[in-house]
Amino acid sequence: MLLSVDWDAFSGTRELVFDAPIWGTRDRDHDRLEAWRGRVRQRQGDSWDALAHDFPLYSGWQALRQYAGVPTWVALSHADAWPWLDLFPPQPVLNVDSHHDLGSFSGDPARVRPGNWAGLALQAGKISTYICHYPDWHAHLPVAEGYDLARTRTELEGLLPADVLGRVALARPPSWPHPQEVAGLLLVQSPAWTNPAHDAAFYELVTALRAHVLTAPLNRVNAHSERRL
Repeated sequence: MLLSVDWDAFSGTRELVFDAPIWGTRDRDHDRLEAWRGRVRQRQGDSWDALAHDFPLYSGWQALRQYAGVPTWVALSHADAWPWLDLFPPQPVLNVDSHHDLGSFSGDPARVRPGNWAGLALQAGKISTYICHYPDWHAHLPVAEGYDLARTRTELEGLLPADVLGRVALARPPSWPHPQEVAGLLLVQSPAWTNPAHDAAFYELVTALRAHVLTAPLNRVNAHSERRL
């Protein structure tokens, strides 16, 4: 099997944070940095520390260290996932993520994007079966996809053909496969959705797993000081 992990499964938010990207965001350069600077300003802060309460780094990512020795890649966005999939024959994919990435009701449905890469890959035969494991903190966040799995699956009925949906499963919380079961691991930063203060932990993981670079992630840890907020 293949294991994909979106950093937004751990770099998350709390309930009733209405400027959180989990409510919906695009994936442009502005969303990856300037939008986060705007959130700091809204909290009268002058560094990423101002985001700590509303955008915490949830535990659990440390479990990924068990995959040291498993072939690993890193990407800026899940829009870059197909070249990783093409390195392997079609097989099951487990994606640990705050979003199912199977499709959306907005944007070009035929263009591979962070929100539809998995659904299009299923339809193209690049993935045999697909499981999305939502993080445990979704259980306390009604707006999150992983809060009500039955509701989310009903929404998918309007996005995917029945034969494709039949190869999809949703679960919460993550259940990590044994390293010997994993043929390849993909770490995805998703900076439009993840707190810049957590880039250091992400890079720590990328380094520990000796990840090959598909598309270079951002290092925004000190970006707040490069210009006035």
